[in-house]
Amino acid sequence: VQLVESGGGLVQPGGSLRLSCAGSGFTFSNYAMGWFRQAPGKERAFIVVISWHGGTAYYADSVRGRFTISRDNAKNTVYLQMNSLKDGDTAVYYCAASNTVSLPTKTERYDYWGQGTQVTVSS
Repeated sequence: VQLVESGGGLVQPGGSLRLSCAGSGFTFSNYAMGWFRQAPGKERAFIVVISWHGGTAYYADSVRGRFTISRDNAKNTVYLQMNSLKDGDTAVYYCAASNTVSLPTKTERYDYWGQGTQVTVSS
């Protein structure tokens, strides 16, 4: 099983980035997919989750209206479009897979994790 994130980098405040997470070794379309982030010295925090079919999503208040999650089950890939980025969005971003029909927000509900990709928002 692998989850591989990509698309991180350095961006100025107000800018945008699009993260991707490609899954392999499991039936991607059966899994809810979530994004989390971890800033230095802080716990890993939930950002957003999308249902296995892509029809529903749930966002943390901190990113609602700025970030958008989507998925392409034909490509085994989930995306995170991040707009209006702020300094406080700086973190390592992780995608994760959960074998459930619900929309979990807790880390312990997830079965597989990627290695993370760094996002730095700075002028």
